[in-house]
Amino acid sequence: MDFHLTPEEEAFRAEVRAFLAENLPVRDPAEWQRKVREKRWVGFSWPREVGGGGGTVMQQAILKEEVARAKAPPLGTCFMGLQWVGPALIAHGTREQQQRFLPDILDGKVQWCTGYSEPHCGSDLAALQCKAVRDGDHYRVTGQKIWTSIAMWSQWIILLVRTSTNPEDKHDGITCLLADMESEGITVRPIKNMSGGAMFAEVFFDDVRVPVENRLGKEGEGWKVTITALAHERSGISEVEGLLRHLEALKELARSLSRGGAPASKDPFVRRRLAGFETRIQAMRFNGLRFLTRQLKGEPLSSETSINKLHRAALEVEMSDFAVELQGPAGPLLAGAAGVAQEGRWQRMALSWPEVVIGGGTPNIQKNIIAERILGLPKD
Repeated sequence: MDFHLTPEEEAFRAEVRAFLAENLPVRDPAEWQRKVREKRWVGFSWPREVGGGGGTVMQQAILKEEVARAKAPPLGTCFMGLQWVGPALIAHGTREQQQRFLPDILDGKVQWCTGYSEPHCGSDLAALQCKAVRDGDHYRVTGQKIWTSIAMWSQWIILLVRTSTNPEDKHDGITCLLADMESEGITVRPIKNMSGGAMFAEVFFDDVRVPVENRLGKEGEGWKVTITALAHERSGISEVEGLLRHLEALKELARSLSRGGAPASKDPFVRRRLAGFETRIQAMRFNGLRFLTRQLKGEPLSSETSINKLHRAALEVEMSDFAVELQGPAGPLLAGAAGVAQEGRWQRMALSWPEVVIGGGTPNIQKNIIAERILGLPKD
């Protein structure tokens, strides 16, 4: 890859930086979203004919990097819709579906959640059993999903169901449906984590009617839709900047704490751990550039993105655990207790690890993908 930007790309970076300098810090989130929407920076890489910005892959990378580096609010408020529901609609949806759903995603009028994981199939998503039976112009859906992020306040769910019970390959016979969360027969039960939060939920479907017109892609070909969606989720363009911010906060924590009568940042063991974190984050950066290079060449999306997903989950867990350890007796305490540093951010991270580890696919899923698609090992 040529790491030098073209004059046009440098001009775009300058435009983004100027906008951020003029509009940060954000005092009115609604006004911020209005401005970035007017610039078509929400859904920036989507085609202009569906309401996106029509930006190039490199411009998208520049935009995400600069926004993350400036600690600006997100570009758009419908995270799941923008990250993978929208791209799946663009790739597999009908014109009517695109006209119906994409504008509300871009304008942040709705929230989407994903009905993928189930209690009894673990990391083997293709073994799902939530069933949909065709009944005229509707499907009747019965079953359960689990670890469904933000289901409590989502208006729509992109849902994988089994429409064939005896396929030759378990990846066949899976269909993707777009279901209204207000449909009769849907029950949502939040799952509280150890810190008291509830990002995940169980979702139950009791003979829920979903119109056939809400099927995304062909019946039995939902796995293709899923691959498109998850590939977009794991691109990881801006995750490196977020991890670097965590690392800077961790370094500041080490400087503020004492270890053996000196700042903890002077301790060789602490310095080695911090250097190890930084090395792995930079490895993520270069792997992301490898992924970006493939996109620029017009090559198919690579499974190498699973490497960054695996690294990110491990890094966030290890960094938060190390920060808690550094705080000594105050480590197990929550925000507000005496001796807790940085308003308890590391304790919250340490207790909220499932959101990062499970979201987008567990480590087992990522390792299987890496083993099978990159290393060419036999399927699990």
